[in-house]
Amino acid sequence: MLNHPILEESFKIIDHEVGNHNFTKNEYAIARRVIHATADFDYLDLLQFRHNAIAAAIIGIKNQVPIVTDVTMVKQGIRSMVTKTFKNEIISAVESVKVAESGKTRTETGLLKCWSKYPEAVYVIGNAPTALLALCDRIYTSKITPTLVIGVPVGFVSVVESKQTLAKLTIPQILTQGRKGGSPVAAAIVNALCVLAWENK
Repeated sequence: MLNHPILEESFKIIDHEVGNHNFTKNEYAIARRVIHATADFDYLDLLQFRHNAIAAAIIGIKNQVPIVTDVTMVKQGIRSMVTKTFKNEIISAVESVKVAESGKTRTETGLLKCWSKYPEAVYVIGNAPTALLALCDRIYTSKITPTLVIGVPVGFVSVVESKQTLAKLTIPQILTQGRKGGSPVAAAIVNALCVLAWENK
């Protein structure tokens, strides 16, 4: 059983408060888990699913593609669910390098290193807009398409711009509009996708 009984009880409360919505069944499964992680119903309006994102993610996760996170907190947030399901390798970009390249953040530097090794991965950006911008730049100039990009950084500097840049790419992606997002949102999306993939074995 992938969902704890308390989680299921929380889902019932969320379902009651949400009522009618315009999501597909799988989209709502993701949105509901994000709301559970944040207690923020704004995500009903902020979440976007583009270019067959969920179907692509399910196939990729079932095929055990690596999952690259921007920061350790996201990695920790998905480790348990990934272990219970398809045991995909999880790589934290910021842990991949000890120092940042000149003019780059450490997370951005690590993300670019991960791209050189795992371009087909599921990329999960919950905190670092610089990493998302760097990833988008690599994707734009590459013939390789990642399985999925989850772009949900949180904050004020370059956050909105990074999401707008992602939205211009015709690749499978899940993002949040505006400034909201963060590690709990990123982890919730991945965990929901793992459950969906497990249910579609």
